[in-house]
Amino acid sequence: MTKRNKELSQEQREELLRTLKARFEKNMNRHKGLEWAKVQAKLEATTEKLWSLNEMEVTGGEPDVVSHDNKMGEYIFYDCSAESPKGRRSVCYDREALESRKNHKPENNAIDMATAMGIELLTEEEYRELQKLGNFDMKSSSWVQTPANIRKLGGAIFCDYRYETVFVYHNGAESYYAARGFRGSLRV
Repeated sequence: MTKRNKELSQEQREELLRTLKARFEKNMNRHKGLEWAKVQAKLEATTEKLWSLNEMEVTGGEPDVVSHDNKMGEYIFYDCSAESPKGRRSVCYDREALESRKNHKPENNAIDMATAMGIELLTEEEYRELQKLGNFDMKSSSWVQTPANIRKLGGAIFCDYRYETVFVYHNGAESYYAARGFRGSLRV
């Protein structure tokens, strides 16, 4: 992912807000009791967060509001694309894994991409919450935040949804597949 200015033009902001509003209104089951006007006001006050949401959008994540943290006063967005975002697939887990590969290195890794986008990989718990809102990753899989003890031993975890069940698997962190990407979250 190339480094870019973290500012959107007025036209880009308006287009993104239209897209997010349409998705919000189409998927009210994901955010019962929340009002778009309040979400939009919060978004318009945080241009860097809008930039991150745009990065989620342009990489195929289809971000949407999934909850509101009343204590922190933040709206929480997850990637809600049916399958793992296409613009974030074929990546290994992190930089250490990428550098450990001798041959056939992927172009990038999930942790660095998420950091560059200003988002976090979903945790296993967040992934399970996402699945309560619909059926996601029925043909693909997504890296999720890996506990330090697993990562220290060379592994990383990913999830998918098959047979009406969330499955959590492990792989070497250096592995990558065309059908595996990552899903992110953003607090605004």
